[in-house]
Amino acid sequence: MGFALGSGNKMTSFFGSASWFVVFCCLAFLRSGDGFYLPGSYPHEYPVGEVLPVKVNSLTSIETELPFSYYSLPFCRPQDGIKDSAENLGELLMGDRIENSPYQFKMFTNDSDVFVCQTKPLSAEDFNLLKKRIDEMYQVNVILENLPAIRYARKDDFVLRWTGYPIGVRAANSYYVFNHLKFTVLVHKYEETNVARVVGSTGDAADVIQTADKSRSGNAGWMVVGFEVVPCSVLHNLEKTKNLKMYDKYPAKVECDPTTVAMKVNENQPIVFTYEVAFVESDIKWPSRWDAYLKMEGAKVHWFSILNSLMVIAFLAGIVLVILLRTVRRDLTRYEELDKEAQAQMNEELSGWKLVVGDVFRTPSHPMLLCVMVGDGVQILGMAVVTIFFAALGFMSPASRGTLVTGMLFFYLILGIAAGYVAVRMWKTIKGGNHSGWIAVSWRVACFFPGIAFLILTTLNFLLWGSHSTGAIPISLFIVLLLLWFCISVPLTLTGGYIGAKASHIEFPVRTNQIPREIPPQKYPSWMLVIGAGTLPFGTLFIELFFIMSSLWMGRVYYVFGFLLIVLILLVVVCAEVSLVLTYMHLCVGDWKWWWKSFFSSGSVAIYIFLYSINYLVFDLKSLSGPVSATLYLGYSLFMVTAIMLATGTVGFISSFCFVHYLFSSVKLD
Repeated sequence: MGFALGSGNKMTSFFGSASWFVVFCCLAFLRSGDGFYLPGSYPHEYPVGEVLPVKVNSLTSIETELPFSYYSLPFCRPQDGIKDSAENLGELLMGDRIENSPYQFKMFTNDSDVFVCQTKPLSAEDFNLLKKRIDEMYQVNVILENLPAIRYARKDDFVLRWTGYPIGVRAANSYYVFNHLKFTVLVHKYEETNVARVVGSTGDAADVIQTADKSRSGNAGWMVVGFEVVPCSVLHNLEKTKNLKMYDKYPAKVECDPTTVAMKVNENQPIVFTYEVAFVESDIKWPSRWDAYLKMEGAKVHWFSILNSLMVIAFLAGIVLVILLRTVRRDLTRYEELDKEAQAQMNEELSGWKLVVGDVFRTPSHPMLLCVMVGDGVQILGMAVVTIFFAALGFMSPASRGTLVTGMLFFYLILGIAAGYVAVRMWKTIKGGNHSGWIAVSWRVACFFPGIAFLILTTLNFLLWGSHSTGAIPISLFIVLLLLWFCISVPLTLTGGYIGAKASHIEFPVRTNQIPREIPPQKYPSWMLVIGAGTLPFGTLFIELFFIMSSLWMGRVYYVFGFLLIVLILLVVVCAEVSLVLTYMHLCVGDWKWWWKSFFSSGSVAIYIFLYSINYLVFDLKSLSGPVSATLYLGYSLFMVTAIMLATGTVGFISSFCFVHYLFSSVKLD
């Protein structure tokens, strides 16, 4: 079961209802998980005998994480030349290079022993490259009607599933290539009936009458609902194939036995490629055709572990919040019951958050940097929430290849206006209503995180270019990304900054003393609490993080966006509560420098995510080979945790700012 294809009184009210909202979301997503997903593309029907276009994607391997073009190896090429398929921006950024293939099917027309080509004798370069790709366990990814070819194998009463098939295999110090492919295409008859609803004269009943479309009768089409492949290594007779043309019949019957290998790869010898295809009518309907790819072993453990962690953390966070609010309310009640003389005496005798009333809103160090990071965090968090929400509804399903990355980029660009607004308004608030410098703040917001991303991705791109990988971003795409940055993101951020500069600033409820109060020495350094605070938000993530990492680096399809949305909402709540608690603790010991601490108390979850990424590299990606692959992994992980740090830190800062503002607005002063 999976959802999808198949983030003071008002504060009390908000956090008090958060747990109920999370419970409601869990029930709603679980309830609707039995079949609600959008397939990502419209059904395409083919009449019997119509040609089905078969495409190939980049060669991929979990050993190196470096995709390469299919035609970088000595494979057969199409008669009319290699043509790139229509790609979106997300596909290009993910390293997908979809091209036409020499394989050709006709709807519901079984074909066997089809000769594709005989390659030229393998040169030393091609021979060594083919052996290297086989050692690195590269997979061939064939696509039919947007469905990747799926391969089944049985092991110890378990049915294992892979997308794609290996280039070849190494056995007894020899290399064998899979040169015969046995395809199975599952099809479902296209059903189209015109429905006429006839209402009786009394209007009490209605009959449904199905009328056949005469123009389509006898010529019903078929839809592709499954695509399977069995790779075989077959030794062909070179004498029989030297005069054959593409798509001719191989003179002898080709026996496909996946348990044996026969086609040994040798230098200066050609390779003959053949295939067969069989069409099987299936009961699988169009909306369910991706179910085979989305089935996950141990699904029940996945759901119940996620749900259990959500409920436990929500319960603990609720207890912490109740204790906190009761403590604050008791302090306020005691403080307000005293007269002015007693309050002054209390201020002299007692320590606590009340003593920092004249310093709590003192301008923090590096205020512009803080505003910039908060603005970028709002932009990243908004992008994540909106993208995951639409993905949970199925609009960015795995069937729509590349749309998830394209959607993230689109929403990030659009939300630049929110980033500029929040950053400039916070800057204006810190400066007491003076909005001078808002253009500099807006420019820094537009360039801070994108600049970091550009630096990391450009460095990694040079490594990919040096490896001749399709994962490298072409120069033309680099120019497109720069144009999107400076022609869309920057103007929108400046627009948001202008709106923020015109908006009224948030007035502080208390005055700030001219001389700052000395912060009492602490028993333990405050940074230890700040770093340790990230463990609780990490507890909401680590289970789901494993599946996300497996999707990114192990080639598995991630589709449980409904649960991911719940985890994101819970993460926002927990980050807000953790930052709020630590801010209160710092104020109680007379530490009024809460601005940056509130940001990093929740943002420190990024440290644990990066450590988890290193742990995943060491223990789960043990087969990852080469310094280039490890550098790419760590580079992308650094990019990811930087975005998470900004987003979670922003949640913590905004929640603490609201809490401190509410707390000190309740204190009566002369």
